[in-house]
Amino acid sequence: MKSLLILLATFIFIVGCEKEFEVDTTPPPSPQGIKTISLDNAVEIQWLPSQADDLEGYNIWVSATYEGRYQLISTVETTHFVDLGAINGNTYYYAVSAFDYHKNESELSKEVIFDTPRPEGYGVIIADTSSLRSSSGYGFGVYSVLDCYSLNTDIFFTNNGTPRIRVWSDTDIQDMGYTSSLDEISSSPQQGWSPSKSAEAIVGHTYVIWTVDNHYAKVRVLEVTTHYILFDWAYQTAVSNPELKLGIKSRTGKRLPERLHINSSR
Repeated sequence: MKSLLILLATFIFIVGCEKEFEVDTTPPPSPQGIKTISLDNAVEIQWLPSQADDLEGYNIWVSATYEGRYQLISTVETTHFVDLGAINGNTYYYAVSAFDYHKNESELSKEVIFDTPRPEGYGVIIADTSSLRSSSGYGFGVYSVLDCYSLNTDIFFTNNGTPRIRVWSDTDIQDMGYTSSLDEISSSPQQGWSPSKSAEAIVGHTYVIWTVDNHYAKVRVLEVTTHYILFDWAYQTAVSNPELKLGIKSRTGKRLPERLHINSSR
C-alpha cells in the first residue's frame, strides 16, 4: 500500500511539472497601423503597439521590390525605427513582425509599406523680386537660391502689397493651409492647383509645387517680411512620384518572405 501511494504521488508530481513547463508556441499577432515618413536619406517607420502580454520586440524588414527577398535590418522594442541606410530617390518596401519571449514570431504586417526618401532643406531665404532679383527664386532640382528668371527656378517671391509665392505658367502651386510641421503633408494633391499660379505667403502654411519637369516639392513658410520669406522645403527626386511622406498598399494573401540574419548587409 505504501509503495502504491509513493507511485501515485510521483505520477501527480510529473504531470504537474509537465503542465508547469508547457511550451508556448503561439506567436503574437502581426503588427498593424504601419506607416512611414519620408526623410532626407532616411525613412522613419511607425506602427501600433502589439497587445500580446508576452511581447518582447519587433523585427523590421526591407526589400527593393514588392516581390523581392526581404532582409532583416533591425530589431527594436519600441514602435518606431529610422532606416538610415535609405537613399534619396530609391523606393523601399517595409514590413514589421512581432515576437514574444519564447521567440515565437508573427507573420509580416498585412500592409506592404513603401517609401521613397527625398532631400529636404531648412531656413532658406529668398528675396522679393523688386529688392534683390538675383536671389528671389529657388530651384528644387539644384537645391539653390536663384534669379527668378533662371531656367532652374521653380518658385519666386513678390511683394506688391501682398506677399506671394509665385510659379511660372508651366508649374503649379497649391496652398495646403496651416500645418504644424513640414511632414504633415503626406503627398501631392491631384487637383486644386492655383489658377493664378501664385499663393499668398502666410507663416505656418505649407505649399505643394508641381514642377515643369514632373517632380513634386513642398515648402513651409517660417517668416514673411516686406523684403524676403524664410522657409523649409522637401523635394521628391523620383519623377512623377507624388509621395512626399507616406505610401501604403495591400499585401493581400502574402506570406512571410524568406529571411536573412539580423546582421545581413543590405
